[in-house]
Amino acid sequence: MRRRFSQLDVFGDGGATGNPLAVVHDGSGLDEAAMQAFAAWTNLSETTFLLPPTDPGADYRVRIFTAVGELPFAGHPTLGSAHAWLTAGGRPRRPGALVQECGVGLVQLRLDDDRPAFAAPPRRRTGPLDEAHLAIAEAALGMPRTDWVAHEWGDNGPPWMMIELADAESVRRAWVDRTQLGRHDHLGLVGLAAGDYAYEVRGILGHTEDPVTGSLNAAVAQWLRARGAVPAGYVATQGSQVGRRGEVFVNDDGTDIWIGGRVRTVISGEADL
Repeated sequence: MRRRFSQLDVFGDGGATGNPLAVVHDGSGLDEAAMQAFAAWTNLSETTFLLPPTDPGADYRVRIFTAVGELPFAGHPTLGSAHAWLTAGGRPRRPGALVQECGVGLVQLRLDDDRPAFAAPPRRRTGPLDEAHLAIAEAALGMPRTDWVAHEWGDNGPPWMMIELADAESVRRAWVDRTQLGRHDHLGLVGLAAGDYAYEVRGILGHTEDPVTGSLNAAVAQWLRARGAVPAGYVATQGSQVGRRGEVFVNDDGTDIWIGGRVRTVISGEADL
């Protein structure tokens, strides 16, 4: 069956510089095995399938797959799926807002500028890393925990081990021994750039590095705001070590922390599924 298909750039700086996402606009009738097989074939970090909502409060439902499994939530697939749904003619129930249904439940989105944003979902696990995961992170970084600024769990679907390093340059030059990470380990690094509240972020998922990561930036923003380390609005950059120029715009409105970025359709067509 021919189905509408898009490939998008999410969190880029205006060009094809962010994180690519594959979107199948109508996943109806596809079983989980077929979705997983197609996601493995695209060979992108995530592929999403748009479906009618089952919750009356949602505008649409999305299932998010990596090449090896399904995720309950992920950031750049959320923004990209919203853009794809709107581009295909989706009509929001409320002007300037969307509600996405996914594995973690309902996720709020706002559409009030050229950078759509999602409300960071609650973290399912917080607090300091346990000893076993501290040892994994130390081995992967080749750096003792005494050289870190702080560490914390940021599990909002993906189970991020968040580590703050001394500054942005420390994040950029960190050499991560991925052989020390298990297939399902998620290591997030963050460091403050000199002179302003701009952060450099890196997200390592098992044996790969993600270009730009919405879920990690959402968890990092919640962590930094809770510590009073950043103002209500700041920008995070990501992807410098994999040839990308990602930009993530963070804003705390006092109720929710919004994670926004540019979305651009790069490829439009059909997929035979």
